[in-house]
Amino acid sequence: MGKYENLAKEIVRNVGGKENVSSLTHCITRLRFKLKEESLAKDDVIKNMDGVVTVMKSGGQYQVVIGNHVPEVYAEVMPLLGLEEGSADKADETPSGNLFNRAIDIISGIFQPILGIMAACGMVKGLNALFVALGWYPETCGGYLVLNAIGDGLFHFLPLFLGYTAAKKFRLKPMIGLVIGAIMCYPTVQAGTLSAGGQVLYTLFSGTMFESAVYTDFFGIPMIAMDYTGTVIPVIFVVYFASKCEKFFNKFIPDLVKFFFVPMLTLLVSIPAGFLLIGPLATFGSTLIAQGVMTVRNFSPMLAGALVGLTWQILVIFGLHWGFIPVYINNIMTNGYDNVMMPFFACTFATSAVVLAIFFKTKNRQLKEMALPNFISGIFGVTEPAIYGILLPLKKPFIISCIAGCIGGGFYGAFNFRKFMMGGMGIFEFPAMIEPDGGMGNLIVALAGVAITMVIAFAATMIFYKDDKKTAEETATGDRRAEGGSVEAEGESETVPETDGVGKKAETRAALLHQTQLYSPLRGRVLKLETLKDDAFASGVLGKGVGIWPEEGNVYAPADGVVSVLFPTLHAIGFSTDEGVELLIHIGLDTVQLNGEGFQARVAQGDRVKKGQLLVSFDMAFIEEKGYCLETPVLVTNSDNYLEVVETAAEHVAQGDVLLKVLK
Repeated sequence: MGKYENLAKEIVRNVGGKENVSSLTHCITRLRFKLKEESLAKDDVIKNMDGVVTVMKSGGQYQVVIGNHVPEVYAEVMPLLGLEEGSADKADETPSGNLFNRAIDIISGIFQPILGIMAACGMVKGLNALFVALGWYPETCGGYLVLNAIGDGLFHFLPLFLGYTAAKKFRLKPMIGLVIGAIMCYPTVQAGTLSAGGQVLYTLFSGTMFESAVYTDFFGIPMIAMDYTGTVIPVIFVVYFASKCEKFFNKFIPDLVKFFFVPMLTLLVSIPAGFLLIGPLATFGSTLIAQGVMTVRNFSPMLAGALVGLTWQILVIFGLHWGFIPVYINNIMTNGYDNVMMPFFACTFATSAVVLAIFFKTKNRQLKEMALPNFISGIFGVTEPAIYGILLPLKKPFIISCIAGCIGGGFYGAFNFRKFMMGGMGIFEFPAMIEPDGGMGNLIVALAGVAITMVIAFAATMIFYKDDKKTAEETATGDRRAEGGSVEAEGESETVPETDGVGKKAETRAALLHQTQLYSPLRGRVLKLETLKDDAFASGVLGKGVGIWPEEGNVYAPADGVVSVLFPTLHAIGFSTDEGVELLIHIGLDTVQLNGEGFQARVAQGDRVKKGQLLVSFDMAFIEEKGYCLETPVLVTNSDNYLEVVETAAEHVAQGDVLLKVLK
């Protein structure tokens, strides 16, 4: 069994099963599902799983935030879905969601598969440049050439990789997308090659930013020369057009010759259209985007940088930062650097510094244990675990990190901070900030911005952050538990043993201001609520609790209280405890249709009873013989009034064992 096999199974079950999953990808910290029906996913159940940070819904995706070990969880989930890594969507071809959500989904689907290897190659390229700048070896040596090939190969032939991933996203055969990328990188059709070997026939759009030389034609149609190696946008649009061509030809080409005629016709139509129209227009579009964002930035570089720094973490929370990745890549490929999106670099270190300050400031043992690894993860560029696990729940630290990111971003904007090549994350991005001529001025700006941001974030957290009352209660409770002592709770005193059989994750998160114990009304096997066969109960909409598969036909009072409702069919009991907790005990599923057969009441509606008093008896064999399921939900129906309902971790309970703890 894999380390994360159980977690993977629980995630798949609670997103609605594999039948509800259209596709799955992952980024650095998240599983990104496309679900057919998001309403079938049980958000609260998934959020409370050990190994899950939180759940986000954005850009048409259902995102389960896992943390740094997401690749291992992804590898366990994929076989359960019957998918292979990188397989195309199983969904209908009609895209869902509004235009913005669809755009975010397309962008993330195309770029996510190559981000890891892109970061790796960028790090090699950056380190190679750093070592040359330090004089460790010259650019003319063989070692430099090989390392440069490792670092630059992906970026030079980027259209091949994007052609492949875009084809998967647009449901074109991936090999056709790969071929389109290769054709667009073919040496003899690049502007550099054509200009070196031929004369200009004429020039189009003279005197404009789109001025283009024509060196050749396609059977009399002028072909604008462009350099497509290293570009981003043209290949994506050509592949999209090719996907429509393939779909069209599939309708009319006989099955007997489809295997080779459809790809051939798709290429014969899409490639000329790409070189003659789509490619030049997309390249012009890339230039416009680059010029547009530079115009906005030039209005006030410091203000633009501050705005990026202030909002970047908010965009990360909702997964909307993907919409800006093409801008960043396009700027580097078009201008040779990016100085528009790079102010977000400050946010990485703002988050890390805030978490480090919390580590020193908090007295909460659990928070300390979380803070240090999240700090290390943050300086390496992965901040989602810190944001979701620490900053957002504590609120004030998140605000501090955004403000510090804003100040650092403004500094970067004012000093024209740039990144000259893609790749790397966190501290591994520094080599990519060395200027192409070996100058270190931009790298000094990078280091100064990190120092300013971290000092502000750290100092502000140390000054303004304090453990709130709830966190302090949690700390004191945890310390006394560790010593086997007692817990004081709003006028009550309760001795808590080291292990009480009740699920610990929710319990350690809640400050025990007041606790009500509810005892099992049945003897039997405990079932997770979400596994019950009745969706109304399993969804938790009727209340939080558990299910029990009974091993004897008696239901007892779970506490001192009143039988508030006894249905005429005797299949369900409403119960109000003396402390105000309202319970529903539903004997079997759909057993209302038995009209009371097989049930015998031992009390009447309105009776006051003591814990352990017999309420109803039922004939288990009779109920099963009639074809009904014996799963018996035990729910706290007013659970919204309470901080948490913590179920037992035991797999089997006897009548009278602690079943639920209600925290207020």
